[in-house]
Amino acid sequence: YTINGEDRILKDSEYMPDLMHNHMIDFIDKNKSNPFFVYYSMSHVHGKIRPTPDSKSDSKDLFADNILYMDKLVGKLIHYLDSTNLRENTLIVFFGDNGTGNQWYNNSTIGGRVLSGKKGEMKECGSLVPMIVNWKENAKKGIQTNQLIDASDFLPTFAEISGVELPKSLLIDGKSFAKNLTQKTNNERDWIFTELGKDWYVREKDWKMNRAGELYDMSKAPFEEILITENNQTSVSKEAKMRLSKTLDNLAPQNGILDTGSGNGRHASKEKKKKESKDTGIE
Repeated sequence: YTINGEDRILKDSEYMPDLMHNHMIDFIDKNKSNPFFVYYSMSHVHGKIRPTPDSKSDSKDLFADNILYMDKLVGKLIHYLDSTNLRENTLIVFFGDNGTGNQWYNNSTIGGRVLSGKKGEMKECGSLVPMIVNWKENAKKGIQTNQLIDASDFLPTFAEISGVELPKSLLIDGKSFAKNLTQKTNNERDWIFTELGKDWYVREKDWKMNRAGELYDMSKAPFEEILITENNQTSVSKEAKMRLSKTLDNLAPQNGILDTGSGNGRHASKEKKKKESKDTGIE
C-alpha cells in the first residue's frame, strides 16, 4: 500500500482498514484547528472478503463480520469527533458507491423482497445506494426522503456550505442540496443521469428512459421496473417519454468519450487487464 507516495508492505499483524482509520484520525487531529475535508473510502466489502480482527475462527458469515467492523470504525470516528468537540460543526455523509455484488445479491432483500438489479446492471439497484447525512447542530433530525440525489451533487453542496463560489465559467452537473439539510425546503432536481460502460439512462421520480429509448414505470421501484409498450402506455407515460427524450437529447451522452467496457461494472481498461491475466495466468 502507499502513503503519501511512499510504498509500504502490509505486515501480518496489521489490518488495512485499521491502518486507514488511524491515518484518517491522524490527519484530522493535525488539521482540527482549520476547516478540513476527508474522503474516507472504506474497503471492507470490496474485493475478496477476509476475516476481520473480530471474526471468530469458525465464522460462517464473513460478509456480515465486515459490515459489523465497518460500523465499528464509523462509531470510533463519531466518538473521536465527539471527544474533540468537532462533531457539532462537522458534516458527515455516509453513502454506498454501487449496488450489491453478484455473490450477495440474493441476500439483499427488504422485507423479504428481492431488489431490482445489482452491481454492473442498469436496473434500479445497480446504482441506487443508501445515504445518511448527519450534521449535529445544523441538519434537520429524523428526516427520511426519497428525493433524487447523485454523487455529482456533493461538490456544489459542500461548496455552498463552505461559502465557496464555484467558477461561473464551468457547467456544473450537480445541484446543491444544502438547503434541504438545514431548512424545510423542497429544492430538488428533476432528474438524475446514470452511465455504466456504454449504456445509460435518465431517471425521474416515477420514470426512467435508457439509451435504447425504452421507458420504464418506476412507481414500484426498487422492486419492479415496468417496461412501457403499446399495450400499457397512457397519456401520462407518453408525456414522460417526450420529456425524458428531450432531456437525453440535451445531454447528448453519445457525443462524449464512451467507455467500451462490457457493462458488467468493469471499465474497458479493466476488461483488457482481466483478459491479459487469464492469457498469461498472472493476476
